[in-house]
Amino acid sequence: MKIFGPVLDVRPLFGRERRELLRLLGSLSAAEWSAPTVCPGWTVHDLAGHILNDYMRRLSGGRDGFAGAKFANDETLPAYLTRVNDEFVRAMRQVSPELIVQLLTVLGPELDRLWESFDLTAPAMLDVSWAGPGTSPAWLDIAREYTEFWVHQQQIRDAVGRPGADEPELVRPVLDAFMRALPHTLRDVVRPEGTVVRVVVPDGGTWHARSDGQRWRMAAGGEPAATVTMRPGDFWRLATRGISVDEARRRAGLDGDRELAGAVTTLLAVVA
Repeated sequence: MKIFGPVLDVRPLFGRERRELLRLLGSLSAAEWSAPTVCPGWTVHDLAGHILNDYMRRLSGGRDGFAGAKFANDETLPAYLTRVNDEFVRAMRQVSPELIVQLLTVLGPELDRLWESFDLTAPAMLDVSWAGPGTSPAWLDIAREYTEFWVHQQQIRDAVGRPGADEPELVRPVLDAFMRALPHTLRDVVRPEGTVVRVVVPDGGTWHARSDGQRWRMAAGGEPAATVTMRPGDFWRLATRGISVDEARRRAGLDGDRELAGAVTTLLAVVA
């Protein structure tokens, strides 16, 4: 678990992020609820329903011990998630925006209580596959859920042209959580022991990963062999494939070892 770096506790932020979301959803017109989003085939209504699905799925599994939908024969994780997410979203098209907001309002505090009950350093209930194979710590699982909610809120804001929920206190933990995928991202780039790569996100933070000659780990610092500089909005959109790797490279500053810097810009922090 040390590969992922220090514990990131995002639990105090869920309520604040949700208040911003509910305020946004409560202000939308009927036309805005129907606006298309960056998620293919999904409107704002669909994306809000998907967020509700995430609330209900985590409460059902984490609080109630309910296994939920099962994998079909030979179904991969990405295919499974695509199927079950689409099934729920389609069903939610029968539900009013007002009821979606009401359910998010009621279930949100229940989810907050679930997160508070977890031992952050214990094994996760759901491993974070984009951060690497094997067991993930609970704090990374919880942080992954925070990024999910925050990113979907931003996708709704992008769809309706409403900025917000972009204060550094809300954004930096998203960047930090996504950056924990850096060692896994660099898994095929072999460098001598002690080689360091640095990622700088102005107004967001600075992160390092260090090679031990075989694998990479998050690190506290060091003289970098390569540095990648990206704006916050570009980085989280890269990590969620809101922009392509090629577009991210055009927008980023890449210095030093070009292969190593280029590998950083393939970082992916969603299941795809």
